[in-house]
Amino acid sequence: MEKRTLGIILTLVTSLFCACPGLGLCLAGGITAAGHGNYYTDLQGRSGVLPTGYGFGMLCLGILLVAIPIVIGVLMLRKPKAAASSVDAVPPAS
Repeated sequence: MEKRTLGIILTLVTSLFCACPGLGLCLAGGITAAGHGNYYTDLQGRSGVLPTGYGFGMLCLGILLVAIPIVIGVLMLRKPKAAASSVDAVPPAS
């Protein structure tokens, strides 16, 4: 498999499995950090508000998850540097 093809596949897979959940986590973290992280459990009938610290943690984790496909895409899809031409600095001895 060619390196460019592998880079495209890895970027798409990490976008699906890292960036999409990361965006959701950023959204939930932003809402929680703003103080609107209300929750209600049907199981025990409890309700409350998540602490804002949880929101900042979710934001950081979400940003990290979004950054993974970006880094993989940049590293895998960049063009390789041109190989230095083989110019002899010293002429051959005659």
